[in-house]
This record gives sequence, C-alpha cells and structure tokens, in this order.
Amino acid sequence: MQAHRLLAHPAHPPARVTGIEARVIGFDADWLRVRWRIEGAQALVIPPFAGRGRADELWRTTCFELFLRPNGGDRYVEFNLSPSERWAAYDFSSYRDGMADRPASREPDCTMRQGSTFAIFDAAIPADALPQLPADANFAAVIEEQGAVVSYWALAHPAARADFHDPACFTARVAPPRGA
Repeated sequence: MQAHRLLAHPAHPPARVTGIEARVIGFDADWLRVRWRIEGAQALVIPPFAGRGRADELWRTTCFELFLRPNGGDRYVEFNLSPSERWAAYDFSSYRDGMADRPASREPDCTMRQGSTFAIFDAAIPADALPQLPADANFAAVIEEQGAVVSYWALAHPAARADFHDPACFTARVAPPRGA
C-alpha cells in the first residue's frame, strides 16, 4: 500500500527524528490497519502503558492521528491513538466545530515496537467506527523526544501554526476494501 511521507512543522523541528511514514497496511470488513514508521527514534518519549480505554488530550505527548473526511464535505472524523493503548475518536461537523465522541463497537488495538534507530506504531481501527469511505485523509503524529522537544508531523502544513484539522492537510485518500 502507498506510503505517505509526513512533514515536520517548521516551527517545531524534531531533535533526532529524521522522518515518519504512514500507510494503510490492511483493510477488511472488521479492521482498518495503519502503520507509522519513525526514523531516528532513539530519543522518543513513549507514554507509559495505561491499557485500552478512551482518553482525551493524548496529543500532549507521542500520539498518532488519522483524520478522515468523506466525500470532500465539511464533516470529518479524528482518531487519536497512543502507544499507551489509550485512544480517542471524535466527529466534527465542520472545521474544529461540533466535536462529539465517535462511537466504536470495539476498542482500537495499538502496538509500539522499537528498533535501535526506528520505531513502528501499528493501530487497528474497528471498521464500524470509520466514516463512509472513500474519504480524504490526513495521517499525522505528535512526537515527543527527550528534553521536552515536541514536533508535529502531517501530510501538509499550510499555516504558520501546526493544525492537523486544516482542510489543506487532507491530501491522501482511504478507500474501502476491494469487494466491500
């Protein structure tokens, strides 16, 4: 599946992270599987294990995000996925407006693995929690490194301020699985 190279926001450069790629690695009737690969992850701060469950403000430390906007409309969905195994899902009626918890029949499954110079974060999102597909997408990540260095990564950064919700960031596409 296509890899999407994320860009660090220029106002918030990383310390050691040199690149992040995100991609859909699988999609069936039950799960959408997404992977983020972080290069230069030696100083990555990983939130402590907390067990599955909904939580707000996951973006305050290392967190991976997926935004989906069906049919090019104003409505979109945000998924926040943490290496702690906590997660959040929100519906928005338009740009940063009308935020509400999005229901999910099952909890996402999140796994973080670290190598010597890279880390891999995999998330499986229940298919019934997804909006109607195909959808425009923004793959994003908040990366905290040792020394309280926080960088913001997305497919695009059209503004001086990091903003994953900006419609101009939705440059990828997620389609339903073949045969669905």
